[in-house]
Amino acid sequence: MVNHSMEYEIITPNPAIADYIKFFWHLSNKSGSEKKVIILPDGYFDIIFYTFDNKKFRTILVGLYTEPSSYNIPANAVSFAISFKLLAAEYLLRKKLSYLLNRQASLPNTFWNLQLSSTTDFAGFANAVTAVVTGLIKETIDQRKQTLSGMVYNSNGSVTIKDLAGAVHWSSRQINRYFKGWFGITLKSYCNILRYRASFKNLKEGKLFPEEHFSDQAHFIKQIKKYSGVTPKELARNENDRFIQFSTLPDE
Repeated sequence: MVNHSMEYEIITPNPAIADYIKFFWHLSNKSGSEKKVIILPDGYFDIIFYTFDNKKFRTILVGLYTEPSSYNIPANAVSFAISFKLLAAEYLLRKKLSYLLNRQASLPNTFWNLQLSSTTDFAGFANAVTAVVTGLIKETIDQRKQTLSGMVYNSNGSVTIKDLAGAVHWSSRQINRYFKGWFGITLKSYCNILRYRASFKNLKEGKLFPEEHFSDQAHFIKQIKKYSGVTPKELARNENDRFIQFSTLPDE
Protein backbone atom coordinates (compact mmCIF):
# COMPACT_ATOMS: atom_id res chain seq x y z
CA MET A 1 0.00 0.00 0.00
CA VAL A 2 1.22 3.51 -0.82
CA ASN A 3 -0.61 6.47 0.70
CA HIS A 4 0.71 10.05 0.82
CA SER A 5 4.31 8.90 0.63
CA MET A 6 3.74 6.22 3.27
CA GLU A 7 4.54 2.77 1.88
CA TYR A 8 3.22 -0.24 3.80
CA GLU A 9 3.54 -3.98 3.22
CA ILE A 10 2.89 -7.13 5.21
CA ILE A 11 4.01 -10.73 4.97
CA THR A 12 2.06 -13.45 6.75
CA PRO A 13 4.17 -15.96 8.64
CA ASN A 14 4.91 -19.57 7.86
CA PRO A 15 2.23 -21.77 9.52
CA ALA A 16 4.97 -23.34 11.67
CA ILE A 17 5.40 -20.05 13.56
CA ALA A 18 1.84 -18.69 13.27
CA ASP A 19 1.12 -19.41 16.94
CA TYR A 20 3.67 -16.72 17.79
CA ILE A 21 3.60 -14.15 14.99
CA LYS A 22 0.62 -12.32 13.52
CA PHE A 23 2.58 -10.88 10.60
CA PHE A 24 5.72 -9.05 9.52
CA TRP A 25 5.29 -5.45 8.39
CA HIS A 26 7.29 -2.81 6.58
CA LEU A 27 6.59 0.92 6.71
CA SER A 28 8.51 3.65 4.90
CA ASN A 29 8.05 7.39 5.10
CA LYS A 30 9.26 8.30 1.63
CA SER A 31 8.53 11.99 2.03
CA GLY A 32 11.12 14.51 3.03
CA SER A 33 9.20 15.56 6.11
CA GLU A 34 8.16 14.11 9.44
CA LYS A 35 4.79 12.36 9.59
CA LYS A 36 2.65 12.79 12.69
CA VAL A 37 0.50 9.73 13.38
CA ILE A 38 -1.56 8.15 16.13
CA ILE A 39 -0.85 4.55 17.06
CA LEU A 40 -3.94 2.60 18.09
CA PRO A 41 -4.20 -0.44 20.35
CA ASP A 42 -4.51 -3.63 18.29
CA GLY A 43 -3.85 -6.51 20.68
CA TYR A 44 -0.31 -7.28 19.50
CA PHE A 45 3.14 -6.31 20.70
CA ASP A 46 5.93 -5.46 18.28
CA ILE A 47 9.64 -5.40 17.74
CA ILE A 48 10.52 -2.63 15.30
CA PHE A 49 13.85 -2.22 13.53
CA TYR A 50 14.20 1.10 11.77
CA THR A 51 16.72 3.36 10.11
CA PHE A 52 16.55 7.16 9.95
CA ASP A 53 18.74 10.27 9.75
CA ASN A 54 21.37 9.04 7.35
CA LYS A 55 21.37 5.37 8.26
CA LYS A 56 21.10 5.58 12.06
CA PHE A 57 19.53 2.41 13.43
CA ARG A 58 17.27 1.73 16.36
CA THR A 59 15.51 -1.39 17.66
CA ILE A 60 12.53 -1.11 20.02
CA LEU A 61 10.16 -3.47 21.79
CA VAL A 62 6.62 -2.10 21.99
CA GLY A 63 4.30 -3.56 24.62
CA LEU A 64 0.54 -3.88 24.46
CA TYR A 65 -1.34 -0.60 24.28
CA THR A 66 -4.71 0.16 25.83
CA GLU A 67 -4.88 3.78 24.66
CA PRO A 68 -3.97 5.80 21.58
CA SER A 69 -0.47 7.22 21.42
CA SER A 70 0.96 10.04 19.28
CA TYR A 71 4.18 9.41 17.36
CA ASN A 72 6.27 11.25 14.80
CA ILE A 73 7.72 9.12 11.99
CA PRO A 74 11.00 10.74 10.92
CA ALA A 75 11.47 11.83 7.32
CA ASN A 76 12.74 8.99 5.13
CA ALA A 77 12.50 6.48 8.00
CA VAL A 78 12.30 2.81 7.01
CA SER A 79 10.90 0.25 9.45
CA PHE A 80 10.85 -3.55 9.43
CA ALA A 81 8.81 -5.07 12.24
CA ILE A 82 7.21 -8.14 13.75
CA SER A 83 3.75 -8.15 15.32
CA PHE A 84 3.65 -10.87 17.95
CA LYS A 85 0.84 -12.90 19.48
CA LEU A 86 0.57 -13.65 23.19
CA LEU A 87 2.56 -16.89 23.23
CA ALA A 88 5.66 -15.15 21.88
CA ALA A 89 6.30 -13.39 25.19
CA GLU A 90 6.94 -16.63 27.04
CA TYR A 91 8.24 -18.91 24.30
CA LEU A 92 10.28 -16.55 22.10
CA LEU A 93 11.25 -13.50 24.15
CA ARG A 94 11.09 -15.42 27.43
CA LYS A 95 10.19 -12.33 29.41
CA LYS A 96 7.08 -10.89 30.97
CA LEU A 97 5.84 -7.76 29.23
CA SER A 98 3.59 -6.36 31.95
CA TYR A 99 6.14 -3.59 32.61
CA LEU A 100 5.73 -2.42 29.00
CA LEU A 101 1.99 -1.76 29.09
CA ASN A 102 1.51 1.44 27.05
CA ARG A 103 5.29 1.74 26.81
CA GLN A 104 8.27 0.80 24.70
CA ALA A 105 11.89 -0.06 25.43
CA SER A 106 15.10 -0.04 23.43
CA LEU A 107 16.74 -3.29 22.41
CA PRO A 108 20.33 -3.76 21.26
CA ASN A 109 20.72 -3.36 17.52
CA THR A 110 22.31 -6.81 17.53
CA PHE A 111 19.07 -8.36 18.81
CA TRP A 112 18.67 -11.91 17.47
CA ASN A 113 21.85 -11.29 15.42
CA LEU A 114 19.76 -10.33 12.42
CA GLN A 115 22.56 -8.34 10.76
CA LEU A 116 20.19 -5.75 9.29
CA SER A 117 21.42 -2.92 7.13
CA SER A 118 19.95 -0.08 5.10
CA THR A 119 19.96 -2.38 2.08
CA THR A 120 18.05 -5.25 3.69
CA ASP A 121 14.90 -6.07 1.71
CA PHE A 122 11.58 -6.86 3.38
CA ALA A 123 11.33 -10.46 2.17
CA GLY A 124 14.89 -11.06 3.33
CA PHE A 125 14.00 -9.65 6.73
CA ALA A 126 10.97 -11.95 7.08
CA ASN A 127 13.04 -14.97 6.04
CA ALA A 128 15.80 -14.11 8.51
CA VAL A 129 13.35 -13.69 11.40
CA THR A 130 11.58 -16.93 10.47
CA ALA A 131 14.88 -18.80 10.66
CA VAL A 132 15.67 -17.29 14.08
CA VAL A 133 12.19 -17.98 15.48
CA THR A 134 12.19 -21.55 14.19
CA GLY A 135 15.44 -22.11 16.05
CA LEU A 136 14.05 -20.61 19.25
CA ILE A 137 11.03 -22.92 19.39
CA LYS A 138 12.40 -25.65 21.59
CA GLU A 139 9.85 -25.93 24.36
CA THR A 140 6.52 -27.69 24.09
CA ILE A 141 3.74 -25.13 24.41
CA ASP A 142 1.54 -25.46 27.46
CA GLN A 143 -1.63 -26.83 25.87
CA ARG A 144 -3.83 -24.66 28.10
CA LYS A 145 -2.14 -21.48 26.93
CA GLN A 146 -2.22 -22.58 23.29
CA THR A 147 -5.94 -23.35 23.49
CA LEU A 148 -6.66 -20.07 25.27
CA SER A 149 -4.70 -18.07 22.71
CA GLY A 150 -6.38 -19.80 19.78
CA MET A 151 -9.89 -19.26 21.14
CA VAL A 152 -9.26 -15.60 21.85
CA TYR A 153 -7.84 -14.86 18.39
CA ASN A 154 -10.25 -17.03 16.41
CA SER A 155 -13.21 -15.25 18.00
CA ASN A 156 -11.67 -11.75 17.76
CA GLY A 157 -12.08 -11.55 21.51
CA SER A 158 -15.75 -12.47 21.42
CA VAL A 159 -15.51 -15.37 23.86
CA THR A 160 -16.56 -15.52 27.47
CA ILE A 161 -14.22 -16.11 30.38
CA LYS A 162 -16.50 -18.94 31.42
CA ASP A 163 -16.04 -20.70 28.07
CA LEU A 164 -12.29 -20.17 28.17
CA ALA A 165 -12.03 -21.41 31.74
CA GLY A 166 -13.94 -24.54 30.82
CA ALA A 167 -11.80 -25.21 27.76
CA VAL A 168 -8.41 -24.79 29.44
CA HIS A 169 -9.40 -26.05 32.90
CA TRP A 170 -8.28 -22.88 34.63
CA SER A 171 -10.39 -20.71 36.89
CA SER A 172 -11.10 -17.14 35.79
CA ARG A 173 -8.77 -16.02 38.58
CA GLN A 174 -5.94 -18.15 37.20
CA ILE A 175 -6.50 -16.83 33.68
CA ASN A 176 -6.46 -13.22 34.84
CA ARG A 177 -3.36 -13.85 36.95
CA TYR A 178 -1.65 -15.16 33.81
CA PHE A 179 -2.72 -12.13 31.74
CA LYS A 180 -1.86 -9.56 34.40
CA GLY A 181 1.47 -11.19 35.15
CA TRP A 182 2.64 -11.52 31.56
CA PHE A 183 0.92 -8.63 29.77
CA GLY A 184 -0.29 -6.16 32.42
CA ILE A 185 -4.01 -6.34 31.60
CA THR A 186 -6.95 -8.60 32.33
CA LEU A 187 -8.35 -11.08 29.85
CA LYS A 188 -11.54 -9.01 29.56
CA SER A 189 -9.58 -5.90 28.65
CA TYR A 190 -7.57 -7.82 26.08
CA CYS A 191 -10.70 -9.26 24.48
CA ASN A 192 -12.26 -5.80 24.38
CA ILE A 193 -9.26 -4.55 22.39
CA LEU A 194 -9.56 -7.39 19.88
CA ARG A 195 -13.29 -6.75 19.42
CA TYR A 196 -12.66 -3.06 18.88
CA ARG A 197 -9.87 -3.86 16.41
CA ALA A 198 -12.15 -6.24 14.51
CA SER A 199 -14.55 -3.35 13.85
CA PHE A 200 -12.02 -1.56 11.61
CA LYS A 201 -13.14 -3.41 8.49
CA ASN A 202 -16.73 -2.26 8.85
CA LEU A 203 -15.70 1.28 9.75
CA LYS A 204 -13.46 1.53 6.68
CA GLU A 205 -16.48 0.48 4.61
CA GLY A 206 -18.51 3.31 6.16
CA LYS A 207 -20.59 1.12 8.46
CA LEU A 208 -20.80 3.20 11.62
CA PHE A 209 -22.76 0.70 13.64
CA PRO A 210 -21.83 -2.61 15.24
CA GLU A 211 -22.58 -5.76 13.28
CA GLU A 212 -21.41 -8.15 15.99
CA HIS A 213 -19.51 -8.43 19.26
CA PHE A 214 -21.18 -5.35 20.82
CA SER A 215 -24.37 -5.26 22.84
CA ASP A 216 -25.70 -2.05 21.28
CA GLN A 217 -24.73 1.19 19.55
CA ALA A 218 -23.93 3.00 22.79
CA HIS A 219 -21.55 0.22 23.86
CA PHE A 220 -19.91 0.26 20.44
CA ILE A 221 -19.33 4.03 20.52
CA LYS A 222 -17.99 3.84 24.07
CA GLN A 223 -15.45 1.15 23.17
CA ILE A 224 -14.26 2.93 20.02
CA LYS A 225 -13.78 6.18 21.94
CA LYS A 226 -11.99 4.37 24.76
CA TYR A 227 -9.33 2.84 22.53
CA SER A 228 -9.03 5.39 19.73
CA GLY A 229 -9.95 8.62 21.52
CA VAL A 230 -12.55 9.54 18.89
CA THR A 231 -16.05 8.52 17.77
CA PRO A 232 -16.58 5.80 15.15
CA LYS A 233 -17.42 8.51 12.61
CA GLU A 234 -14.15 10.37 13.26
CA LEU A 235 -12.13 7.18 13.13
CA ALA A 236 -13.74 6.18 9.83
CA ARG A 237 -12.98 9.61 8.38
CA ASN A 238 -9.32 9.23 9.44
CA GLU A 239 -8.47 12.80 8.54
CA ASN A 240 -4.92 13.21 7.17
CA ASP A 241 -4.42 9.46 7.57
CA ARG A 242 -3.36 10.15 11.13
CA PHE A 243 -4.50 6.78 12.53
CA ILE A 244 -1.65 4.81 11.04
CA GLN A 245 -2.94 1.33 11.86
CA PHE A 246 -6.43 2.15 10.61
CA SER A 247 -4.87 3.36 7.35
CA THR A 248 -2.49 0.48 6.82
CA LEU A 249 -3.56 -2.71 8.54
CA PRO A 250 -5.11 -5.08 6.01
CA ASP A 251 -8.74 -6.04 6.02
CA GLU A 252 -9.18 -9.56 7.39
